[in-house]
Amino acid sequence: MTWRRTLTGIAAAIVVIGVAVTGWMVFQPGPTDFAVGESVNLASYHGPSPAGVPAELAHADVVTRGEYLFRAADCAACHTAKGGTPLAGGRPFKLPFGTIYTPNITPDRDTGIGAWSDTEFLRAVHDGIGRGGKRLYPAFPYASYAMLSDADVLAIKRYLFSLKPVHAPTIPNTFVFPFNQRWLMAIWSTLFNRSGTFHPVTSQSVAWNRGAYLVEAAGHCGECHTPRNLMQAMNQRSKFAGGAAEGWNAYNISQDKGTGIGSWSQQEIATYLRSGHSAGRGTASGPMAEVVELSTSHLTPADIQSIALYLKTVPAHASSVLPAAIAGPAPSAPKAVTGLDPLGKKIFEGACVSCHSWTGAGSLVPEAQLTGARSVNDPSAVNVAQMILSGTGKQPAGRPYMPGFAASYSDTEVAATANYVTARFGSKPSRVTPKDVATLRLQN
Repeated sequence: MTWRRTLTGIAAAIVVIGVAVTGWMVFQPGPTDFAVGESVNLASYHGPSPAGVPAELAHADVVTRGEYLFRAADCAACHTAKGGTPLAGGRPFKLPFGTIYTPNITPDRDTGIGAWSDTEFLRAVHDGIGRGGKRLYPAFPYASYAMLSDADVLAIKRYLFSLKPVHAPTIPNTFVFPFNQRWLMAIWSTLFNRSGTFHPVTSQSVAWNRGAYLVEAAGHCGECHTPRNLMQAMNQRSKFAGGAAEGWNAYNISQDKGTGIGSWSQQEIATYLRSGHSAGRGTASGPMAEVVELSTSHLTPADIQSIALYLKTVPAHASSVLPAAIAGPAPSAPKAVTGLDPLGKKIFEGACVSCHSWTGAGSLVPEAQLTGARSVNDPSAVNVAQMILSGTGKQPAGRPYMPGFAASYSDTEVAATANYVTARFGSKPSRVTPKDVATLRLQN
């Protein structure tokens, strides 16, 4: 009987711990709960609504308003395959348990959303339930989009329906069991899609509430920049402390001064969002470059300032994987870095120094500055290796960009170069291996 009581006790303890952990993941702060003041239902808010379009478009037709909101929600990035037809879907998101492909959201009636009703579209965006009751995976950020107003969602739909239909069947996902069981998303949604429509905070300014709406609902910034818990929901207790997106590190954008953007001014944040570059802070690359190119660079100056204002109020959460110190300019002499494969220095000298210079300050354009960039000071060097492979990605029109070298250099050469760059220009050298680079290639 003793062993039975022991096993029963162990089982009970496991259940209690499981319930406690689940409760800790589920019952966490809301997106704007850090702000002091009362939050109210959007319909009950007496000030100017933080939803909708800026004043410049207040009298525009619904399609024009929908296009602006479509840009703010950054729909094009995910629903366009690299080199593919805009919004026809097919972009792969490679996860440990398989690959998910984004669907066609053009108004094609057979393969897109052309036959969807307003109710069906709202249900998909807010609740993650597609046409016919098909559960959607939260790679589609409906947990954030749930905060969008009905009017804004339907304006986006009107814009999408104004576009040319494209016949492009959705590519089947390759998820393995049990992740291919969509019904499980009903449980996930019940637990983690609980925020509802955006709630303004009455004690905060009009600009703050507008910025919160654009960051938390439309821009869904936390989906990439907030760590995930064991059930792959955003961990709001470490809000904006850093996450991952398509094989790139999405860095800390909380107000931590060492590992986040706490030392950035509001104007520096705004400049970065508008142009993809802020002097001494770095240049957007990878998925963030797409965000700037397809989304934030299209917003009005007032909306960008509202986003920056809001971000300046997000509490600091230090990142344990990033050094607090940012390295300054490197010596101008092209000396070898001790303890590293000299191959990295050789490649940097032949392919990189003409743009970036030996000091890392950039020799041609400000965007080529390496010093001060978080990626160079990231000891994992994931983003440095990704930039060597694929370049800086899309940039706003007229902005210089770095080409990719995936076809030019082997995994060994890319690893050596990334390690040299972090050792010479960062605060802590990396130890990227050729195997690491091979894994990153699969993300591109």
